[in-house]
Amino acid sequence: MKSHFSFPSGREAGRQRARALVDEAIQLVGTTSDQGVEDKSRYSQQYLSARLERLVIQELVRLDNAREPRVRSDAPGSGTAHRTIHRIWPDFPVRPLINKSIATVKADAARISFSALGNGIVWAVVDSGIDRTHPHFATHKNLQLDPAIQHRDFTRPEGQGDPFDDGDGHGTHVAGIIAGEAKPTRKKPVRAFSRHRNEHGDIDWDLVQLPAISGMAPRCKLVSMKVLDHQGDGVASNLIAALEEIQRINSYGRTLRIHGVNLSVGYEFEPEWFACGQSPLCVEVDQLVRSGVVVVVASGNTGYGWNEDWFKGPVSAGMDLTINDPGNAELAITVGSTHRDMPHVYGVSYFSSKGPTGDGRLKPDLVAPGEKILSCAAGRKRQDAVDKVGDVEYVEDSGTSMAAPHVSGVIAAFLSIREEFIGKSEAIKEIFLDTATDLKRDRNFQGSGLVDLMRAIQSV
Repeated sequence: MKSHFSFPSGREAGRQRARALVDEAIQLVGTTSDQGVEDKSRYSQQYLSARLERLVIQELVRLDNAREPRVRSDAPGSGTAHRTIHRIWPDFPVRPLINKSIATVKADAARISFSALGNGIVWAVVDSGIDRTHPHFATHKNLQLDPAIQHRDFTRPEGQGDPFDDGDGHGTHVAGIIAGEAKPTRKKPVRAFSRHRNEHGDIDWDLVQLPAISGMAPRCKLVSMKVLDHQGDGVASNLIAALEEIQRINSYGRTLRIHGVNLSVGYEFEPEWFACGQSPLCVEVDQLVRSGVVVVVASGNTGYGWNEDWFKGPVSAGMDLTINDPGNAELAITVGSTHRDMPHVYGVSYFSSKGPTGDGRLKPDLVAPGEKILSCAAGRKRQDAVDKVGDVEYVEDSGTSMAAPHVSGVIAAFLSIREEFIGKSEAIKEIFLDTATDLKRDRNFQGSGLVDLMRAIQSV
């Protein structure tokens, strides 16, 4: 729920009154279930997250209407009523939108030519957590941060969660695409779990040894903002709380300690509740971008489904108007998926959500490799691999969740050598869209094209 901006005693007074009304409504209804304002509300200046039954919500609205404070009689607009609560929304469930690719986006060339390694850049991974015990993050101490920046768990009450406990494995996989690296030693090779389809059409599981593996910006620092639980489930308010905590850490744009955010999570756009791009989560994304932070978002994996054919009945087809929230946010860099190492041949991935947005804007903005991407194994993703082929450190996964961190990583690499663009998030988006490689696909499939780090660096 959102407290009203025009509350006469100020926003904070409105929040306190809203809290009191919630407590009173619960008491009047007499419910015995676990209800009330949740701890994560303290991260927000305007939203309150609460777990409430239908009858409690109805009583809350009744109380708010019955106790409208009025402006002083001598003030402009005398007699105008001000409700405490502006609007109440459901807390939508969110889910994950799931190294040859380093050459596909030219991060390897930028590393050799410009030493674009991510030094001095900090990127927040808003996901299921990051496993800090993974050796991929040890070499460059990617998870060791300035004391002013704290890793956070928004899935549990303050002090009870662990932002490094990634039971799902999604966040660690995403983080490994952005930063970190590993090389084999005599005692321990770099082992990965991959798949292929054999001559009979069946899927075989392979244990492969890698010469090395690296994120797009290996020396970039990472902040774990955990918003998904062990099953990969979460709610939109977790994401809102994480984004507002990043605002606080950055002093609301005055001191940028966190330079970028990766959101490989989201949910399908709900036109019944919001105008496209105007959900609370999308609004928070746009506000964060305006404060100078680059926000990269996965477009979603809902770009393929079924259409009804008059003669054949249901037929499989690519589907437009399928961009997920918060990918509908105007200022976000929304990323679709393409093939890992042959994007010109195979184009945009069949599952990648397609534009335009529900209100007719061009999305996605870019595409990046998102098919069969090898990255860090953790949680249940690692356990699945161990059960099939034995102990591994890296696993394969596909989805726009894997495409988005490619873009996050290359932008972190860019900022590490073009520091004059730190804080100029909208200019950064313009640079990367202008320098993308056209794959000759429909604009609503590919956006501006394949992200290209070398061309972006050379353009400025």
